[in-house]
Amino acid sequence: MKTNKHIAAYLLLIMVSVLGLSCEDILEEPVKSEFTESTLLAKKSGLESVLADAYGKIISSRNTVKRGEMTSDILWQRGGGEEGTATPLINFNWDSSNTLEAFDWMTLWEAIRNANIVLANAPGATGFNTDTERRQLIAEARFMRVWAYYVLWDQYGSMPIRQSVDDPDVLPRVPEDEFRSFIETEFKAILEDIYPEGGEPAYGRVNRGGVRGLLCLWYLNTHQWQKCADVANEIIASGKYKLCDDYNAMFAIENERNTEFMLIFSHLANSGACNYTLATAWPTDIQMGLDGYIDGVINTQWSSFASNYRMYRSYYDSFNEKDQRKGRILTKYVNTSGQTIDLLENNMTNDKGNIRGIKYPPDPDANADQHGNDFPYVRYAEILLAKAEAINELSGPSQDVLDLINAIRNRAGLESFSLSDFFGDKEKVLNQILNERWWEFWYEGKRRRDLIRRGRFITDAQKRGIKNAQPFHVYFPIPQSAIDANPLLEQNDGY
Repeated sequence: MKTNKHIAAYLLLIMVSVLGLSCEDILEEPVKSEFTESTLLAKKSGLESVLADAYGKIISSRNTVKRGEMTSDILWQRGGGEEGTATPLINFNWDSSNTLEAFDWMTLWEAIRNANIVLANAPGATGFNTDTERRQLIAEARFMRVWAYYVLWDQYGSMPIRQSVDDPDVLPRVPEDEFRSFIETEFKAILEDIYPEGGEPAYGRVNRGGVRGLLCLWYLNTHQWQKCADVANEIIASGKYKLCDDYNAMFAIENERNTEFMLIFSHLANSGACNYTLATAWPTDIQMGLDGYIDGVINTQWSSFASNYRMYRSYYDSFNEKDQRKGRILTKYVNTSGQTIDLLENNMTNDKGNIRGIKYPPDPDANADQHGNDFPYVRYAEILLAKAEAINELSGPSQDVLDLINAIRNRAGLESFSLSDFFGDKEKVLNQILNERWWEFWYEGKRRRDLIRRGRFITDAQKRGIKNAQPFHVYFPIPQSAIDANPLLEQNDGY
């Protein structure tokens, strides 16, 4: 058994915690009473408990939405204690000393540590029926590690690379090209052994489609256009995924296991692994919904946070009036006093907007704010639009590009585009793709990275009146506590 003084205390916590913060089947398992510090890492079941905890470390759907959309032109916030951390986020007023709730750092390194613990002990552990099972668990652990690195990179840029529990405590950040090479190498190795689609041990655990989906986004966001298109083609050719017929139905609890979700944060109501996004949008005084696909729904058991996330009115107005993708945006409801509240008329200061996104509707089994709706990290719709963007970059406007865009638009109830609509203008096609992503992925945390990828993150913020926005804000500041603990860890420029 491989362990050390840095992880022994942590393993004791694992043994007494509720194991499995991501996968619903794992969540329902009892704590394994046979685990002791000496046996936890010697058995497959013990390693799975450590890996399940890693899923829980990466899951933060609320933070994903918050940093992806409050830094963009979709969401703003008012109310509750969270206003003190949301306002600096919205205004680009962050630094290494103000650790905002939207920034994930330590939990992601804990997920990397968990993965490395599993990788160190899986070769000698018992309980595997076949060598294939062992290789699959190792591939799953490597994926959890690369997923955590992807989320770290998205926030902070290249990172120190830790591939072993025996690596030194103090490591420098590697150069960007070395980091990219590591990520790509890991993805390719994982694909050889990871569970096939439908062959994962429990719903919510990653399979080959999820690995390919995240790899496709990695290539997209690092401007590796041909590789992005190639992986997208592999996903499409697999025949494993398709667009859901009804955009507004797929986010409901009864439809969460659908053909479009490829990689998810699996949530379970009334547990330590809840989806809190509804609680951030649910008006505090709502009694009955009048639109937003909750028309006629009576509120008898659900509560909201004092902190309310609101959509900008300009975002709502950007939708075509026929676009079904704004269907889950709440604009009217009846409050507890029996009054009809029109959120389009009841705007906030400076007409920012007071409308609410109900993308993840109430879970009938949830109490208070603890809903169980799964959160999609990668959807098939994103693969289609990633391919469209990559092909447009490689060869300009084509019917193939428009077919991909039109598939997304048609599902939303909108008409198809033709090539003549764009006059061969590559930039015009790109802007349309970005707009489709803007309307398609609200409350999924995609907008910040989309704007960074296209070099618009800072200029768009400045156009919104965020005078403090500067080029270095494309990355967040590494926590000062992390730099104090690791003298070789260099802070991002500008902080």
